[in-house]
Amino acid sequence: MLPLVVAAVVVPIVGAVIIGGPPAGFAAGALVAATILVLAARARYDEPIEVATADDHRHHVLIVITATLDDPAAVEAIASDVGPGAEALVLAPALNPRLRHWLSDLRQARLDAQTRLAVSLASLAAARIDATGQVGDTDPVQAVEDELAAFPAQEVVFVTGEGEEAEVEEVRRRLDRPLRHLVV
Repeated sequence: MLPLVVAAVVVPIVGAVIIGGPPAGFAAGALVAATILVLAARARYDEPIEVATADDHRHHVLIVITATLDDPAAVEAIASDVGPGAEALVLAPALNPRLRHWLSDLRQARLDAQTRLAVSLASLAAARIDATGQVGDTDPVQAVEDELAAFPAQEVVFVTGEGEEAEVEEVRRRLDRPLRHLVV
């Protein structure tokens, strides 16, 4: 595979230099580099999500919130999943527009995630659900994957707004645990 990749990079550049001279080779090199960057940025890994193993016999639930969990019906639905003695962890991905993400401007995204997390934890506490929380990666799928590497969830609950089904379906496809999706 590596020789094919090297050939795909080198042949257009060398061909452009032979046909059009150094300026054409430079342009072809820039085009190849841009193509590689775009392909690398759009690459998605399709491996199963690994989940940590539990050291205790408690039920562990990961609650992923891309929307604020303040709807009483959604809180009650989660309360039915999280029984007494269960460990609940609320994960708030730091959702960020693509341009700000590429510019590494995470300040507002982290602040919004912390606000969403604080309101959601307060709503869960009002329903007598003991939960902890933290802010995660800007990509919800990556945030779940990172968190499940350390948190032994037997179940994952997504709380999202309208139109956020793509990330939920990707996690559902890659995860070997039950996943519930609540739209608020």
